Amino acid sequence: MTPLSLARAASSAGGAVLAGATRSLAALRPAAKPLHPEGSLVRGRIYRHGLTPGTGVPWLDEAGEDEVVVRLSRAIGLPGLLPDIHGLAVRIPLEGGGHGDLLFASTGWGRVSRFVLTASRSPQGRPMTTLLPYATPSGPLLLGARADGAETFELSCAPAGGDWRPFADLRFSQAPARAGDGAVDFDPVLNRIPGLEQYPSVAALREPSYRRARGSR
Repeated sequence: MTPLSLARAASSAGGAVLAGATRSLAALRPAAKPLHPEGSLVRGRIYRHGLTPGTGVPWLDEAGEDEVVVRLSRAIGLPGLLPDIHGLAVRIPLEGGGHGDLLFASTGWGRVSRFVLTASRSPQGRPMTTLLPYATPSGPLLLGARADGAETFELSCAPAGGDWRPFADLRFSQAPARAGDGAVDFDPVLNRIPGLEQYPSVAALREPSYRRARGSR
């Protein structure tokens, strides 16, 4: 299977699982957020050291710093002593205004397991990926995050079936975000980083879930 066909298969399968899980949880637990119902919102900073050779995505390829809002959450909302799928959401300001959102969920880190959701008791216990690849000028690309201490994540990217390449560090504080950040709704379909585009199949599968959540709020 070629990397592109692997990316398309992962996009379709992963998106269908995500949409199905959202519908099931919404039916069992009507709430403003069927997935990731509760979480902690904090401020953070991303330190990008860039990539050579580049990916064609300026935000990945160029060095820089971004002041961000970070949300750590548990996907199903199970009690803390039980394993759950962990989520990491990051809001990044864009040049010229606006923002882009990245959403990571706990998975494996291997060439296949990076597309498989996994549960653990702590976000430090498992790596996280965007689960579904982005369409970029250099081809399908997955983003990943691995905890490096209690308040730092190493951010990496990888082709659908290729090796991981670190491009930045995310550091955040345990102090809560400012009061004005309380109403943040992370949506990677609507809020995109230039160069990280959603495949049509991914957008078609993910958008109904996000639209339903937005509508319920």
